[in-house]
Amino acid sequence: MTRVGVQARAGTGFADFSPLAHVVAKLRHKTLERQDAQRMQAGLLRSLIRRARNTAFGTAHGFEKIACVEDYQRAVPVRDYDAFWNEWWQASYPRLENVSWPGRIPYFALSSGTTTGRSKHIPYTSEMRRAAVRGFLDLLACHLVRHPESRLLGGAVLGLTGPTALQSPDAGVNAGAVSAITADAVPRHLRNRILPPAELANCNDWQEKIHRLAPLALQTDLRMLGGSPNWMLIFLSEVERQFGKYGGTLADWFPNLELIVHGGVNFTPYREAFKTLLTGSLAETRELYSASEGVFAYADRDDGEGLRLHLNGSVFFEFIPLSDVDDTSPVRHWIANVETGVDYAVVVTTAAGLWSYLVGDVVRFVDVKPPRLLVTGRVSQGLSAFGEHLLESEIAAAVAKAAAAVKTHVVEYTVSAVREASGNRHKYFVETNTPLYADAERRFTDVVDAALSEKNEDYQELRKNDLAIAAPEVVFVTTGAFAAWMQSRRALGGQNKVPRVVSDEDLFNDMAGFLDSFT
Repeated sequence: MTRVGVQARAGTGFADFSPLAHVVAKLRHKTLERQDAQRMQAGLLRSLIRRARNTAFGTAHGFEKIACVEDYQRAVPVRDYDAFWNEWWQASYPRLENVSWPGRIPYFALSSGTTTGRSKHIPYTSEMRRAAVRGFLDLLACHLVRHPESRLLGGAVLGLTGPTALQSPDAGVNAGAVSAITADAVPRHLRNRILPPAELANCNDWQEKIHRLAPLALQTDLRMLGGSPNWMLIFLSEVERQFGKYGGTLADWFPNLELIVHGGVNFTPYREAFKTLLTGSLAETRELYSASEGVFAYADRDDGEGLRLHLNGSVFFEFIPLSDVDDTSPVRHWIANVETGVDYAVVVTTAAGLWSYLVGDVVRFVDVKPPRLLVTGRVSQGLSAFGEHLLESEIAAAVAKAAAAVKTHVVEYTVSAVREASGNRHKYFVETNTPLYADAERRFTDVVDAALSEKNEDYQELRKNDLAIAAPEVVFVTTGAFAAWMQSRRALGGQNKVPRVVSDEDLFNDMAGFLDSFT
């Protein structure tokens, strides 16, 4: 992207820390270039084991005898959240003291989830909070080094996150979204340039929040926007609804906007919508791979070129080939022996007492020196009700291709396998941000079907002559349909996600019954 300079919006009153930030960014970038991934990860694991050796978990797993990665993998099995909760955390919650991490756990990150079940209570520590900040700062450093003329820190930042209020389940223990836990990590002298302001940040009515936030943002010299791409599109649509009648585009409304940081969901279905929005704008998009368990990676290059693994994020990474993830003793790789082009389930060990914890994400490495990866989906979010073995990434790519074919942009979508008298099929509900022509549904359906057949041999075979799977059904819903459904489940907001691929029949029936009224 060619940058031609930054316009100034008068009267902002913000000090510009960009010149100092450029100096720091250059130094940090040099450090990143010298990182030895294998040495750093091995050293981190030894440190975590040493510190936790006297905890209940460390004693039970013989931490005193562990000398290397291989010893650790033999001693500590892979567990998912339910296993950790049932075996180690539930009995002591909310006072986890020397259970799986030394001392008392001061925070629990409540996973945003996809409205498919109860929130998870993920142990979180001050060290993990500092590590999350380091990951975000590394992303900013990469942006500043790439753009030496940047004035990113001369204006305001808007973060579309959930409420910043924390619950207190016990004395000295707080629980809430990661965004709420990390909010206090922002230096006090910078808080006046962050939107939304505190009184609006804690508004639980998401629709009211974005309605009030739109005019505030337009009165501010906005330089950076962050959040989940689907919620950012909803916010920008509200800006357009309120002010589009006066003319202009994103480049006119936010002339100094430089950076859009996104994460939380697969960006593929939203890429074209953002390209259109950013026409004429100086802004670029960068992904931050963040979860309730920690910050895992960040974009140090262009969109789609891979995310650099956050090696000093207090997280030791393991990777299980997706084909082995259901084995009782799966093959476990680490940064020393991963390969490019292989789909891996992510397993993490953290400075909060998570040990070989199955996150549920699926990634694929595009580089190993330095390690860069793409997030391709979720372990449990594929479609294989009829033996088709579709990955979430394959579905997302097919939906994006179909949207382009009918000249629209997808705001939200969901899909599930359904069994009907007319045959087994996949049923999609799709919300777009533009009017559609009469035959768009059929065209969209055909392109999704063809794209999946081209990408996935199992799907192609099962689709032959409609023998095992009939043609998919696509239902377009009106603007705001998914937001209304989320609101009906009290789950509307920047920290919550519409489930892309639904395997729970009751949940999909609930969605379908609600969304049918928006067709």
